[in-house]
Amino acid sequence: MPIDPAVQSLQLLVDLPFREGYVRSIVSVSLYVSLIAVALSTLFSIPVAVVLGFNDFPGKGLVKAVINTGMGFPSVVVGLVVLFAVSNQGPLGSLNLLFTKQAMILSQFVLATPPITAISLAAITGVDEDVRDAARALGGTRLDAALVVLKEARYGIATAVLAGFGRAISEVGSVLIVGGNITGADGISKTRTLTTAIQLEARQGQYGTAMVLGGVLLALVLLINAIVVRFGDWGVQR
Repeated sequence: MPIDPAVQSLQLLVDLPFREGYVRSIVSVSLYVSLIAVALSTLFSIPVAVVLGFNDFPGKGLVKAVINTGMGFPSVVVGLVVLFAVSNQGPLGSLNLLFTKQAMILSQFVLATPPITAISLAAITGVDEDVRDAARALGGTRLDAALVVLKEARYGIATAVLAGFGRAISEVGSVLIVGGNITGADGISKTRTLTTAIQLEARQGQYGTAMVLGGVLLALVLLINAIVVRFGDWGVQR
């Protein structure tokens, strides 16, 4: 008697996370790569947004245009550029980063940086000018004024970081190119992420497994959205 697809999917949902650590290792690689990439991107993006938000200089419009363009940059092109950079002929070839988590982190860093920078910049420039004037009137330095503005813009900046994380963890094209979607002989993921695993399982006709992995990815995305909503409610209450 054939097994009902819904029952099969439920069985996979129960069994897969514990069977040889397959799903657990994929989730671990996905979170490891995305969290590090977004953390590095945040450390880079917020200072850039502060500089752009507090200063006028020649070429500022061009820099903002490049950042905004980067928000829609094709991920496969980013993957190809990073692939060239870490290949034997590339400038980073001596580091042997090809098909490693580090190459995937670099790729996701490039993808996450534009949205984090652009949204953070919008949050910073959206702070009322009176806040900066008040900080200066009280004898604050330029740094003090910047810190006050960052405090006022914290919700927008948090949203920017979460948006960057959302793009990073849902990425498939670039990480597939530079990571190779590799697992060990024991089935444990080395560079396979949730998105590349879903693509592989669906292509092989393993729809039940793909659905389980899709459910895990969806749960992570919903968690991110819940965090954003929580910050929003907290900001409104204040």
